[in-house]
Amino acid sequence: MDDRDPNPHTSSPTTITDPKLRFEARRAFVWVGVVVLIGVAVYMSQALLVVFGGLVFAAIIDGGARLLGKVLPIGRSWRVAIVLVAGFLFIGWVIFYAGTSLATEAAQFPALIEQQGNRALDWIESMGININADSVEKMAQQAMGGVGQLTRAVGGIIGGFTTGFLILILGIYIALEPNLYERGVAWMLPEGERESFLDMVDKMAFSMRRLMFGRLVGMTVEGILTGIALAVYGVPLATLLGLITGLLAFIPNVGAVISGLLMVLVGFSGGTDMAIYCAGVYVVVQTFDGYVVVPMIAKKTVDLAPALVLAGQLILGILFGIIGLALADPLIAMIKVMLEHRAERNGKSGAANTAPQGG
Repeated sequence: MDDRDPNPHTSSPTTITDPKLRFEARRAFVWVGVVVLIGVAVYMSQALLVVFGGLVFAAIIDGGARLLGKVLPIGRSWRVAIVLVAGFLFIGWVIFYAGTSLATEAAQFPALIEQQGNRALDWIESMGININADSVEKMAQQAMGGVGQLTRAVGGIIGGFTTGFLILILGIYIALEPNLYERGVAWMLPEGERESFLDMVDKMAFSMRRLMFGRLVGMTVEGILTGIALAVYGVPLATLLGLITGLLAFIPNVGAVISGLLMVLVGFSGGTDMAIYCAGVYVVVQTFDGYVVVPMIAKKTVDLAPALVLAGQLILGILFGIIGLALADPLIAMIKVMLEHRAERNGKSGAANTAPQGG
């Protein structure tokens, strides 16, 4: 006699037979999966931000290689190599040729800022405003610690070497073979989602290249104009201030304010007239950048609301420090492109579903 179950499809004890209960269970599993993914993302957030930094650096390299492709009919690998060599040569020039003078200025910079800050506090107290000296001193020490790190990095002592090195290596690998990584990620997705994913990645890469191009142009313009204008008047540390202004221009909103305050504080070392001149240079440079440079490149970049960027910088800056501030703008831009692509896709799907069917 056959003892096997005559119905091989008999439900097991863990099978949910009620359709409604099965639907709710699936939905619960989806939410549990989402929570787990969020937890993993939070746990790996620092590493994920470094990977994103590599993508940003790859976009810069890729943009330069594409520009070279318009004038040099050579292979992509050669163009990427030219961009990298040019970048390393510039860094080498800053370190070896300009490094001595910049290091000297960088050594003077923290002491000069502290001196002018103390003068500003004395003036405020002379106006009858009481200030807790201990609290201000602690804040100043913390601020000068950050300024010192920045100026030492400019002078040739690299801060955050490991993070920067990882971003550099990731950017080079991704820039050399971007399609390889795109296909690899697309392969892990369901077949029906691959084409949409590749289309979204193309849009994100295009927007990233445009955004970085505009950022680099703004950094160059602000740094050169600031350095020249300050040097003409004889402002101390003019070269260093121009370089810092150019570097901080990579961080929208926050960077411009910091560079302006530094210029004015250094200007006070030469008297009120020099401080006013430095403030004027800041206003003129920012106005020129905001009303001439930015409109020229804005049509080719991602249009982001300033308040949204500032909020993103605040959140990422608190969570990840300077690297969060630097990457907040491109990260928000990529999220915007992704959401726009998703909305466009849903709109097309909705239009296709509501289209009248032929009889």
